[in-house]
Amino acid sequence: MSPTDRIGAAGWRLVLLASLGGTLEFYDFVIFGIFARDIADAVFPSASPIASLMASFAAFAAGYLARPLGGIVLAHYGDRYGRRKVFIWSVFVMSGATLGMGLVPSYAQWGVAASALMVILRLVQGFCLGGELPGALTYVVEAAPRIAPLVCGIVFACVTMGVVAATGVSISVRTFLAPEMVPLYGWRIAFVLGGLGGVLSFWLRRSLEESPEFERMKSLVSRQPFTEMLRTHPVPIFVGSAILAGTACFNGLFFSHLPAYLSTVLKYDPREAVVSQTMGVLASALGILVAGWLGDRIPPRYLLRTGVGLLLVFAIPFYSALESRGMPLTPVLVVAGLCAGLTNGSFAVLLTDLFPTRIRFTGVALVFNVSFTLFSGMAPLAATSLIRDTGSPVSPAYLMMGAAVLALAGSLFSKRYGGNVLKPAAHA
Repeated sequence: MSPTDRIGAAGWRLVLLASLGGTLEFYDFVIFGIFARDIADAVFPSASPIASLMASFAAFAAGYLARPLGGIVLAHYGDRYGRRKVFIWSVFVMSGATLGMGLVPSYAQWGVAASALMVILRLVQGFCLGGELPGALTYVVEAAPRIAPLVCGIVFACVTMGVVAATGVSISVRTFLAPEMVPLYGWRIAFVLGGLGGVLSFWLRRSLEESPEFERMKSLVSRQPFTEMLRTHPVPIFVGSAILAGTACFNGLFFSHLPAYLSTVLKYDPREAVVSQTMGVLASALGILVAGWLGDRIPPRYLLRTGVGLLLVFAIPFYSALESRGMPLTPVLVVAGLCAGLTNGSFAVLLTDLFPTRIRFTGVALVFNVSFTLFSGMAPLAATSLIRDTGSPVSPAYLMMGAAVLALAGSLFSKRYGGNVLKPAAHA
């Protein structure tokens, strides 16, 4: 594809198919957090509801712990042999793991073996996701480098819509099943649907062609991309990890921790919590698209700074409003989603901009997975622990504030160490 400011119908087809996989992959991964309380009751039971929920979130975090390893392994093959095969097959294997999670026997049937099997399948999910989203981001910026902010925004907006799909399934399950049946079968239905959706994504993606930019330079590929990246780009690794801190922490708290937090800690009606969160996620997806569009006109680093600045300032008021119920739940979550859209819609292009084509997949995968493991995967467990130790339902706000400060700091170096994808005007 020629480097023009516009791409044709075939180019948009590539972008949308790459994005579709992200939608289904994130559905698979986030559905665990949405049904965390029900999974805790079925697979990780305990006399204490908080302890049971913490065990469930520990399993959730285990999936993130596998992501850096999966990213390193899969990105190695992506930088050596091509992007296409990696993120086609990663969605297929992850879908099998998701399907298996829906069929795991209960603790009452298998005891500790059921808990162990759920953790193992969660690890497989995380391993595959370690290559999926970095592969999709790498693919689309190489397919459309002149409008990289927009196509990255489209990918992450579609990823966010995977959360909407997950919450939509949750609403349907809680609407059509009797309340006592949801902990038994509702979460299983959600996992099975996610697994089948992943198989569909695999089938659709088979028609994708290789990244044009990779095709042009594949005779010059690195034999050891991970080693080369560590040797030649150590500073961008730290810069990228800091830039992603705000996005990752927000996603871990808002997408995965919030449903169980609202229903278990603050005693909101579970269905009300899910409906309101869905509205917030839709607002976030809209904000991401707007940020992607603006990123072709305003340097993305400015958009990211604005977004994390808003998260820093409003973190405590947000959690205070949830605790006091002084405002309707839906408007509070919608405003939070819109604020985060600026951050979620700008971080991806800044990340891909840090690394050249030769090692881009590896660099994006390492930074993305390390950041999301530390700041997103651990966020629900850390937030729940803070609430338990401090007795304050507002305490998760401090996690968000710390991550926002890191992202602001990282953005200060993005211009100096970037410049591999964005056109020069975007760095002015």
